[in-house]
Amino acid sequence: MISFYSEGLSFKLSQSKIVKDWIKETILFYSKKVGDINIIFCNDEYLLSINKQFLNHDFYTDIVTFNNNVGNKINGELYISLDRVNENSMEFGVEKEYELMRVVIHGILHLIGFDDHTDEQELEMRQTEDLHLKNLKYK
Repeated sequence: MISFYSEGLSFKLSQSKIVKDWIKETILFYSKKVGDINIIFCNDEYLLSINKQFLNHDFYTDIVTFNNNVGNKINGELYISLDRVNENSMEFGVEKEYELMRVVIHGILHLIGFDDHTDEQELEMRQTEDLHLKNLKYK
């Protein structure tokens, strides 16, 4: 089951069914099973506290992903800073909704097994994000 929450702010994802279906299609594309995925929308300060507490990172980021996979079943939590998403959308010159979906699929790809620690992995991650963003039927 895929669920959406907000923490420290009031936010409701529009067209959540379309987004859930897109996430499921992406997971199935990699021959994985959909488990329990929680996507939590928050602000910078909330995500910074998570980043410090669990990862010992003292910097702002747009997403922190916790992988709880069991075998082939994708389970996890995605914490997404809407402050970072909004700032990134302005920096990259894209709509906020597009940037938000890019961050969502980025987290899902991490759960599937993609990484972005090296330049080569980061390039593969960006190309894979672009591939799956084309499949989103978001209005």
